[in-house]
Amino acid sequence: MFHGPDKPWAGEALINTLNSLLSKARSAGAPVFLARHVGPPGSPIEPGSPLTQLVQELLLQGDEVIFEKSRPNAFAMTDLVDRLKACGSQGVVIAGMKTQYCVDSTCRAARDLGFDAVLIADGHTCTDTLALKAENIIAHHNATLAGPFCRVVHAEHWHF
Repeated sequence: MFHGPDKPWAGEALINTLNSLLSKARSAGAPVFLARHVGPPGSPIEPGSPLTQLVQELLLQGDEVIFEKSRPNAFAMTDLVDRLKACGSQGVVIAGMKTQYCVDSTCRAARDLGFDAVLIADGHTCTDTLALKAENIIAHHNATLAGPFCRVVHAEHWHF
């Protein structure tokens, strides 16, 4: 969706932040999980759609775990919990798109499932809506999710 018709707010900065996080994770030996959101056949985000492909600007090395999800919550109807537990993970660092859907839902679910959830404050984005500008949606979610649902940390301050 990153290269879809509605451009995400601060997209280039997000790519830089995500690549920095990927580098930090690799240096620390932390596993990297990437979710691809897919919708039903015939939808704009049906499996195989260009809108569901991983962003080419991400500096991937091939050792990432890539999985598909069909719900905003990355844990719903996926084996993510089992995969995280299998590698001994007690926490998750959440970044990506879209703030008010997938990022929000995954943060809330992670905490409910017993994971130490960390949201990278400058590591998620969305597009403007009719009601709110993307920048305001992001700020609102950083404020709302901080505390009861996750820790909110800027990428420059996060260490795996």
